[in-house]
Amino acid sequence: MKKTLIGFALAWALSLSSIAASAAEQQHHSLWSLKGKTNTVYLLGSVHFLNASEKFPSVLEDAYRDAEVLLMEIDMDDLDPAETQRVTLELGMQPAGQSLQQQLGAPTYAKLETRAREVGIDPALLNRFRPWFAGMTLMQLQLMKMGLQPDSGVEQRFTTRATADKKPIHGLETLREQLSMLAGLPEKQQREFLLYSIEDADRMEEEIDDLLSAWRRGDTKALTQLLAEGFDRYPDLYRPLTTDRNRRWLSQVEDLLDDRDDYLVVVGTLHLVGKDSLIDLLEGKGHRVSQH
Repeated sequence: MKKTLIGFALAWALSLSSIAASAAEQQHHSLWSLKGKTNTVYLLGSVHFLNASEKFPSVLEDAYRDAEVLLMEIDMDDLDPAETQRVTLELGMQPAGQSLQQQLGAPTYAKLETRAREVGIDPALLNRFRPWFAGMTLMQLQLMKMGLQPDSGVEQRFTTRATADKKPIHGLETLREQLSMLAGLPEKQQREFLLYSIEDADRMEEEIDDLLSAWRRGDTKALTQLLAEGFDRYPDLYRPLTTDRNRRWLSQVEDLLDDRDDYLVVVGTLHLVGKDSLIDLLEGKGHRVSQH
């Protein structure tokens, strides 16, 4: 269950130190491409938190250079900070008169207070958060404590470069749509994720290393196994967050194949592996998708 929960978190808004890989293992990357009528569409599996020293392999750099347009889960270069804060607080805060302490009970809330102080946040701030938002906040702060930064993640790096290079960025969904899916998770699943971020932080680094290693190698078998574990244990959680979104995104990706521009599509890595992934759905429609 622990790896399932960390897999969910990292697939969504987080990620990730490396395990040495042989030259043979480095033959693949978390990058795929397919040919349109007159263009190429690249599909890149993303991790959202990385170390600033992380170097992208040349195939990722080449895909970025080839692409005239980027397509991400949300339109990263047009995010309004004030609107982002408003939507996040609207969906992430407890209703008036309710608190996280009431939901969790005294023993669990005491653990939350200890954990919050360890990652440098006042527990009183978390008390007004809904479980999904409190868990995500603790996870992100833990990742930053480990030296992993959102500004160094795949999307943010390419957003910074695309802005400087005047390459357009479009979104597959809006920020409100994305956060509404998290806010709409069953309370039971929200609490389980929060409890993991409170109680199992010591195991997080090892699990993050495993996930990042698989991402760097383009190890679809390992990534697919991670996703399968999640589906087996939490089908009602994973279905709306992964496969349902993949199906909604499919037509948008297919439409790119009629364009003249080359595209770089950047989505969470677990959207590109396993049954009913974007890759699987595209192949099911007769498209030939090649891993780099």
